[in-house]
Amino acid sequence: MKEFMYTVKDEQGIHARPAGMLAKEAKKYESKITIYKDEKSAEVTRLMALMALGIKCGQEVRVTAEGPDEEAAADGIKAFLEANL
Repeated sequence: MKEFMYTVKDEQGIHARPAGMLAKEAKKYESKITIYKDEKSAEVTRLMALMALGIKCGQEVRVTAEGPDEEAAADGIKAFLEANL
């Protein structure tokens, strides 16, 4: 399992449009990608669950990738977050 921490920089946090883009990005990988905020978590491919976390600007989240392409998945999702959120 690969994991990393990320602080959200988007002023609106993870809202509908970037959440949809993030879910689409995550579907490119076979690995299960999960995002954690405090004690809550959601699979990144589940749009409504991802939005339900209510992640705001400045909050730190933990992201894990577990599966056959976990290294590529973690790197890809981290790059996506840095570019978009």
